[in-house]
Amino acid sequence: MLRLSFFFFFFIGNIIAQEDSTAIKRILSFQEELNKEFASEEESPLVQKDLDRFITLDFFKIDTSFCVIAKFVRTPHETPFVMKTTTGREPMYVKYGEAHFVLEEKQWVLDIYQNQGLKTQPEYQEYLFLPFTDLTNGELSYKGGRFIDLTIPKGKSILIDFNTAYNPYCAYNDRYSCPIPPEGNHLDIKIPVGVKKYKKEVENN
Repeated sequence: MLRLSFFFFFFIGNIIAQEDSTAIKRILSFQEELNKEFASEEESPLVQKDLDRFITLDFFKIDTSFCVIAKFVRTPHETPFVMKTTTGREPMYVKYGEAHFVLEEKQWVLDIYQNQGLKTQPEYQEYLFLPFTDLTNGELSYKGGRFIDLTIPKGKSILIDFNTAYNPYCAYNDRYSCPIPPEGNHLDIKIPVGVKKYKKEVENN
């Protein structure tokens, strides 16, 4: 019986380790791609003087406990609305669905949105948008909240990996207009993963 228990826990431990390894590879790939974007003359949101000295964004330490498999609830009859931005721009979004999950022993629900302008472009037809705020904002992460990019799920669950949370472009350059996360998408806990506050913002505080 003891031997069976040992092999059972060994087997489960291996599965968990493999899942963590897969998640870490995915997160490292996300960080690498984001750094490539910020280092690119054509794609970077950075002003020239910041681009000239750019090496890497500042990321929190990877923590796979913030990779959450959420229950996805489709909300097909929502009315499109104008999401507030940091400027006078008025992008149209619709609430596409809800993510229901448990994090730090609490139940949470976050709204997931679809940009009505972007969805007309073939490369963005499956794109979903998750803006959120948490208790790290203004201290460790960008004061205006962060974003997570998602894809329309095929089933009734969706991966919410907070390690892939990134700052809006206006965190780096005032010329950008950025969506402001709706009040209902606030997590009353700290999410210490993903992209940290930009060093320029830290220097100015």
